[in-house]
Amino acid sequence: MLAKLTHDHFSSPEWIYERKLDGERVITRVGADGDVTIMSRNRREINHSYSEVVEALAEQAPPGCWLDGEIVAFNQRGVSDFGLLAPRMRAGSLATSLASGVDVHYYLFDCMYIGGHDITKLPLLARKRVLQGAVGWGGWVRFMEHREEEGEAFLREACASGWEGIIAKKDDGEYIHGRSSLWLKFKCVRQQEFVIGGYTEPQGSRIGFGALLIGFYRNGDLVYAGKVGTGFDDETLQDLHRQMKRLERKSSPFDVGDPPKDAQFVTPRLVCEVKFMEWTPGDHLRHPSYIGLRRDKDAKEVRKEE
Repeated sequence: MLAKLTHDHFSSPEWIYERKLDGERVITRVGADGDVTIMSRNRREINHSYSEVVEALAEQAPPGCWLDGEIVAFNQRGVSDFGLLAPRMRAGSLATSLASGVDVHYYLFDCMYIGGHDITKLPLLARKRVLQGAVGWGGWVRFMEHREEEGEAFLREACASGWEGIIAKKDDGEYIHGRSSLWLKFKCVRQQEFVIGGYTEPQGSRIGFGALLIGFYRNGDLVYAGKVGTGFDDETLQDLHRQMKRLERKSSPFDVGDPPKDAQFVTPRLVCEVKFMEWTPGDHLRHPSYIGLRRDKDAKEVRKEE
């Protein structure tokens, strides 16, 4: 279930409010035999990235359940930071994932099946009560607490604390497999995912590439949204360049807009998270900065969040 972005913030006794975490969305299936599989949003199995979470769920989650939540890493200020997950997400094996030294936690906020029974039609608060009573909490696995009514005050606190924002959820809403207005995003900063469609060559001492060419889909067309040239360290520049090299193509993948003609274009499969100040009237970003590569998003699903 996915949330819609809104700038019409409100407080209501019919809604609950949760902290919006800046991490990797993860669905967990625990089989009848207790076997645990954790998956990114596009159903890619990612057990090797978060083995301690898998081990904890094998002990703490009941058989025959499907759980929904977010895996996060916190910075020194106690704020979830998607960029910190990069070493875990880049890791090709269990050993390299653990060697990264990045501590993670899995915050669970919903469940779809318990004991093999479909509970998606139950009201949200009922599902959260079932979830809270079914899982053993502690260690790497945490329950997502919520507030009632004071949505606007909570958002002000979130922004003052440097969070990405909060999520408002209709307290009697069912679980819908898709984007729904029963879940709404209240954001403190402008930040969303974009499709990578190419890159420019590096200048001076820069390695890998100069800037990413990014875009989003509108009515089936890939719209060029500009270049992102900041937010990269050397390891990211090299790793992302290697991935883009495998996707190189001669023609531009952008259907709308004017990317640089001397750029190197790539097949639009990679999705990245970018923060920025605002949109221009021509659908370009002002002052964008790269945050990280997303493997839990499908490129064709990326839209301009308005």
